[in-house]
Amino acid sequence: MFGLSRLIRRNPTSGGSTGEEVFEQYSRDLPSHQNAVNSLTGWNSAFPPEANIRAGAHPLFADGRLTWAIGQFGSLKDKKIVEIGPLEGMHTYMLNKQRPSLIDAIEANKQCFLRCLITKEILGIDRARFYLGDALRWLQEKNTHYDLAIASGVLYHMADPGYFLCQIAERCDSLFLWTHYVDDEAMPNSDSRRQAFTGNVETKTFSGVSVRYYERGYFNANTTEKFCGGMRDRHYWMHRDDIISLLAALGFGDIRITQEDPLHGGGPCFSLFAKRTPLTQQP
Repeated sequence: MFGLSRLIRRNPTSGGSTGEEVFEQYSRDLPSHQNAVNSLTGWNSAFPPEANIRAGAHPLFADGRLTWAIGQFGSLKDKKIVEIGPLEGMHTYMLNKQRPSLIDAIEANKQCFLRCLITKEILGIDRARFYLGDALRWLQEKNTHYDLAIASGVLYHMADPGYFLCQIAERCDSLFLWTHYVDDEAMPNSDSRRQAFTGNVETKTFSGVSVRYYERGYFNANTTEKFCGGMRDRHYWMHRDDIISLLAALGFGDIRITQEDPLHGGGPCFSLFAKRTPLTQQP
């Protein structure tokens, strides 16, 4: 026994190693959460400091937009939540701390989905189930009704944003959006932020509301590893007034807006919380 223990101490890399090169898909590092993060490139989000993890730069684990939304809703304990586009799971982490009964988090981007799973493991997100796939199909085909829907950074990436609002409205009683929008006063045609727009404007009607669609493209941004936009190059922004009018027509009589920034580098934006008005209170 003494001789064996001396052998192990002298050869800490023993365990069947023959000196041959390890296959690329394997890690021989000391097992750690950081290894998992490093296995996927393109991280946008930072982790909470206490996690001691190096990833992206954006502190979405303490996002004031989501803190405001939670404050507008009230207690999330034992509530059902659907989160569209969780990105890398940091908003999910914030929601999870409120102890809802469940969070259905739907992510279409394959790399973002895998990052969400790593975040779930590292931060102990135990009330969420992450699903890979098209959120619209989830809203169309699942019958679950949610107390709260979260769609932060989603609407302006949609190929049919008005239809998306109609579908998500059928599945929730309260809704939080953070989104860019078109406003001709805040972003006139001469504004450099209009450069990604094609100039094509279409009009669709939902629930009796005429909605303007402003066509836009990504100009190959989707080829970068950090891309987290929509599924198709052609996508549409909605006009600010049309977002509000459509949500009101869909039964959300209580609409609150904050953190509005007409000068945002990506385009005018706001945080919007909408709460369904009971039928007895609707005009």
